Amino acid sequence: MEPTRVTRLLPWTGPDGKPCYLNTDGEGSGYVSRLADQMEEVQLGMCVQLIGHAEALMGDAKASARELRFLSARLTEALRDAVCIAESQRDRLAYYCRRDPKPMRGASPRRAEKQRRRPAARQDHRNREPVTLA
Repeated sequence: MEPTRVTRLLPWTGPDGKPCYLNTDGEGSGYVSRLADQMEEVQLGMCVQLIGHAEALMGDAKASARELRFLSARLTEALRDAVCIAESQRDRLAYYCRRDPKPMRGASPRRAEKQRRRPAARQDHRNREPVTLA
């Protein structure tokens, strides 16, 4: 029986600006899959840092319109990256859930191991108080 192929949405675009996809065996152990994992980690880390900058700028009554437009553009880019990562994850999770729903419980073994090794000191920005504008 031939192994099932999984198409993974990569976190970058081609020269023509179109999405890039990788045909994989679903294990994520190849060079391009590992590179994509690393790039997604960097992108999500940048999102977290950007949230911190946004909170600081939104709390500054002296922030100029130019600074706020720049922040808005960077937040849009970060959100676009996060949506791309979420879509890629969703597609891979669907494969794992179809393949063997009980042991996987929503993540690949490699990603679950990465989660276990990740430091717990990461800030959770979802439960923060909203910033009010002056």
